[in-house]
Amino acid sequence: MVAQSKISQVFSYQNWVHAVSGAAGGCIAMSTFYPLDTVRSRLQLEESGEVRSTKRVIKEIVLNEGFQSLYRGLGPVLQSLCISNFVYFYTFHALKLVTSNGARGQQSALKDLLLGSIAGIINVFTTTPFWVVNTRLRMRNVAGTSDEVNKHYTNLLQGLKYVAKTEGLSGLWSGTIPSLMLVSNPALQFMMYELLKRNLMIFTGGEMGSLSFFVIGAIAKAFATVLTYPLQLVQTKQRHRTNDTTNTPSTSEQAGKQQKTPSMLEIMVSILQHQGIGGLFRGLEAKILQTVLTAALMFMAYEKIAGIVKLLLKRSA
Repeated sequence: MVAQSKISQVFSYQNWVHAVSGAAGGCIAMSTFYPLDTVRSRLQLEESGEVRSTKRVIKEIVLNEGFQSLYRGLGPVLQSLCISNFVYFYTFHALKLVTSNGARGQQSALKDLLLGSIAGIINVFTTTPFWVVNTRLRMRNVAGTSDEVNKHYTNLLQGLKYVAKTEGLSGLWSGTIPSLMLVSNPALQFMMYELLKRNLMIFTGGEMGSLSFFVIGAIAKAFATVLTYPLQLVQTKQRHRTNDTTNTPSTSEQAGKQQKTPSMLEIMVSILQHQGIGGLFRGLEAKILQTVLTAALMFMAYEKIAGIVKLLLKRSA
């Protein structure tokens, strides 16, 4: 009977509401601030040279590639984000419901951190292939990008098939190790968000407006982003690397080295050697702007959508 009750909690309509609301909120927020994410990707993938501001990079992209380039790859990103947010929000709230036994007093920051980490691990193994292809899709037709990326990465499905064919499972899950370490990012974000939300609701007597959700979402994401940024930088670099054989050296030994994907530690050491400690935080300005604003808008939209859906379900019951 207890096991059956737990299963019913896992498949509760409340979890579906949270998942759909989180997916919708994430897509709304990403669509709004996507140009900042484009800038972040460009800055993170630069190997050397002058560190440029977000404003300058946006201006260069618009002048050299056209305004539409700021939104290159938006479709596949929204598809992946929808899947990713659905999985994460569903898992987090299902775990929260199963472990709470209906008692709000059992909630704590440490518990939210643990549940967020478990949800993050499940999310990483489920959605990493989509993000691997996304990183390459958004760099199509950008100066310095290989012919392989420009030719074979035209949409999400084709990209997934091509990576599976040429690089196998290891290619589809490239960057999984830093991604697993980065489950701390959404876990820290949700921990801080839930902590701020609980305390603010106590302070206001349970009433919170859109602005409140926006502000605590921004604070939570800024907190998580600054702590985990170097790992996000390494993750982006690992996902962007391809087994490009169009310019491989003539010797088989050199070609083998060309195709070997460097480890997280090797990439970090290389960045420190060539760019110094500042290299580990290249693109942080754009990342902070993009993630903080996106997360703030996402949480605000998520709370509002979830509230409306719950209200409609109550009225129809």
